[in-house]
Amino acid sequence: MKTKYLAHISEDETREQTLTDHLTGTAELAGQFAKAFDCEEQGKAVGRTHDIGKGTTAFWNRLHDGPIVDHSTAGAKELYDIGGLSNILAAYCVAGHHAGLPDGGTPGNGTGTSTLHGRMGKKLEDYSDFLKGIDIPKIPAPPLRSIEKGGFSLAFYTRMLFSCLVDADYLDTERFMSNGAVVRPKSDSIDVLFKMLEQHVTPWLRNTDRNTVNGRRTEILKACLEKGQAEQGLFQLTVPTGGGKTIASMAFGLRHAVEHNLERIVYVIPYTSIIEQNAQVFRNIFGDQNVLEDHCNVTFDDPDELKKYQLAAENYDKRVIVTTNVQFFESLFSYKTSKCRKLHNLAKSIIIFDEAQMLPVDYLLPCIRAISELVYNYHCTAVLCTATQPALNEHFPKAVSANIQEICPNVEDQYQFFKRTQVENIGQISEEFLIDCLKEQEQALCILGSRASVRRVFKQLQNEGVEGSYHLSTLMYPDHRKRILEKIRERLKSSKPCRVISTSLIEAGVDVDFPSVWRQLAGIDSIIQAAGRCNREGKRPMDQCKTVYFTFEGQKNTSLPSSMRRPISVAEQVVRKYEDISELQPIHEYFKNLYKVTGDGIDKKFIVDAFENAVNSWNFPFKTVSDAFQLIEQETKTVLIPLEPKAKEIAAKLEEGFYSKQLMRDAGRYSVNLYEKEYDALHDLGYIKEPLFEGFAVLTDESQYKEQYGLELVMETGIGIMFEG
Repeated sequence: MKTKYLAHISEDETREQTLTDHLTGTAELAGQFAKAFDCEEQGKAVGRTHDIGKGTTAFWNRLHDGPIVDHSTAGAKELYDIGGLSNILAAYCVAGHHAGLPDGGTPGNGTGTSTLHGRMGKKLEDYSDFLKGIDIPKIPAPPLRSIEKGGFSLAFYTRMLFSCLVDADYLDTERFMSNGAVVRPKSDSIDVLFKMLEQHVTPWLRNTDRNTVNGRRTEILKACLEKGQAEQGLFQLTVPTGGGKTIASMAFGLRHAVEHNLERIVYVIPYTSIIEQNAQVFRNIFGDQNVLEDHCNVTFDDPDELKKYQLAAENYDKRVIVTTNVQFFESLFSYKTSKCRKLHNLAKSIIIFDEAQMLPVDYLLPCIRAISELVYNYHCTAVLCTATQPALNEHFPKAVSANIQEICPNVEDQYQFFKRTQVENIGQISEEFLIDCLKEQEQALCILGSRASVRRVFKQLQNEGVEGSYHLSTLMYPDHRKRILEKIRERLKSSKPCRVISTSLIEAGVDVDFPSVWRQLAGIDSIIQAAGRCNREGKRPMDQCKTVYFTFEGQKNTSLPSSMRRPISVAEQVVRKYEDISELQPIHEYFKNLYKVTGDGIDKKFIVDAFENAVNSWNFPFKTVSDAFQLIEQETKTVLIPLEPKAKEIAAKLEEGFYSKQLMRDAGRYSVNLYEKEYDALHDLGYIKEPLFEGFAVLTDESQYKEQYGLELVMETGIGIMFEG
């Protein structure tokens, strides 16, 4: 038996990290992270015990090219054997710190299965000699306030504690492996960011004329700054399209963060495709060093060893995070180390859900429960921010919803003032009729429900030589879309012909102003969002600006997934009842009916029950729920498009085996996410290289990417943009 136990050896084999040093370093970091939700002692405990299974001869041999050794189960077993709820939950974390949080299973599970119970009976290498110097603690109970049965609360806490351990383990390992060379870029303090924002908006605050658009925006902004001094909790910000809610909500968040000594702002939006615009707005105010766009589809998981590419996994180490519903909620329900690593940094945050009406209906209840946990137990404030406030209050637990507050003053009055366009139903039309109408209008925006329809209409306009025609979809990488949007805005500003055919990516949060908008029938909220791109600045008479919605002749919705059919079906009911669907009453009725129609469909995988029902057994199904919680039902994979010099540089570094968080962040700006069948078709034809790692490859045939519309797919699924994170 070796007397010096090691955790890591440097790649050049010249330096060693002792196991004791690694456990101590990890414990300190994990405790520091868990302190944000009052669980410092619990964090230190999982850090001190997570790798005691490395104290064996077998692991010494592993470090010198021996066979793989299970070193995660030992610490879990020691914690488990002490017993008690807190120790059992800690055992989940330690058991899963490489392979991911396991299902609890049952005591009857066979020894050696991947469940926690199964692993507790597993025969392990002898670590008793190293254990003599380790004190396995009886861990105190976490200071949780249970919501309803309490099972969901316990499972959520376990995932947050797991996050502290995983991030601490990664960071301590990275610190050793890089010999201290990796220095994380520092963000400015929240106080400094708030001063930057104040400087940015000060000129706006001088306008007090409520009869002007800017005066109304100022009124809303001032309300947000004032409300930022309120106690923490759950808020609504109901701002009509054009009311300046992006900056106003950030003003609330920063004022609130200063008031309550909070750590960061997390801005959650429905689509990857509009992250770049909102993030750019924030970068312009706060600088690159303070803003993170989290939309990379790549995750790094290795169940056996901590590889250097895993160190590139995201951990939300900046002050302003801009992410998507998919990234945010799938991470909150994930069992994977790479997804969970960032979760502890949500504690003591303001979380702004922009376009809150886009919370996924099929998973609405678990999403609401997750938001409730963050507000109730993790010192967070949540803001449901939208132009079409969904009827969510009754679905929040009473402990959270009892004191929900509206931030925007005079909501009804604001809606009437900001109405800039007439919204009309023109019934069924053909694609040919639509194309003829678009040709007759110098400037028009057309939003269709699938990428296939968008490309078909765009190509027809191209073939007929229609001037100023542009295509937008997520088959174009973010920096490409950004360039196209700049061209579009310039043509609109210069009164040049401009016809844009787009998927729904343009209707939420993208700042463009058209005199005419055409929208294929979708949910009422989508139609209202589309109308927000029409006469946005109010510079034209309202009777000259129309938003028309329609259906295509002969097209049935039966081929669409149920999560897309349902909003259309409910919208059809509301459309028949109301002439003007842009009023508050039809909007409210739409959401009430949408959630009522779904019934149990607001938790179609019974995820909340799966955790609540484990409250007494403590056998939580972490992996099973993670596999079931898929906001995008089809898995997507990432293709890096190496056309621009920066993208070529990123591809070269990745192919050389160089990984870092910043490199992966940069890669997202030049990448396209594809459904698995689309990805496989490109691979089979040799258009992309073998994956650099699971789910990430580089395009090799540059001719497959077109400047006009992005990646040329061999097949078209017709799947709507709503499914693209």
